[in-house]
Amino acid sequence: MILGVGIDVVDVARFGAALERTPSLRDRLFTPREREMALNSKAARFAAKEALAKALGAPAGMQWQDAEVHRGPDGRPHFEVRGTVDARVQALGITDPGHGLFLSSVGVEDRVAVLAIGANGLVRDQFVASSHVSQDSSTVLLASNA
Repeated sequence: MILGVGIDVVDVARFGAALERTPSLRDRLFTPREREMALNSKAARFAAKEALAKALGAPAGMQWQDAEVHRGPDGRPHFEVRGTVDARVQALGITDPGHGLFLSSVGVEDRVAVLAIGANGLVRDQFVASSHVSQDSSTVLLASNA
């Protein structure tokens, strides 16, 4: 069952300007590893966290640093969750976040768009079986036969 869907689009230059205006955003939004990344990567990770928050129902008290995007050996992006985000994931019944949170992103010119889906059961298994990583690992396509 799909438990939540979220999408976010970030204008990279505008996001960079916001970080310049309010330097404390870096510490609030990003883990130490993410803070060292290039602006495009930070913008993509911010969009991913926003999309995830929406997919989880935008819970009050969610800590931005409790969700981090990683890439697996196959190039697929995935969330590593802990603390407040993991508590919400568990409350929704996503018992295995590594296989129940899906992420698809694409960068177009100066924007990045991210889709996050929280699922469990049969739908989760179909997403896992039918996802595809593009040649440059920039996009993961999700499809379902349900």
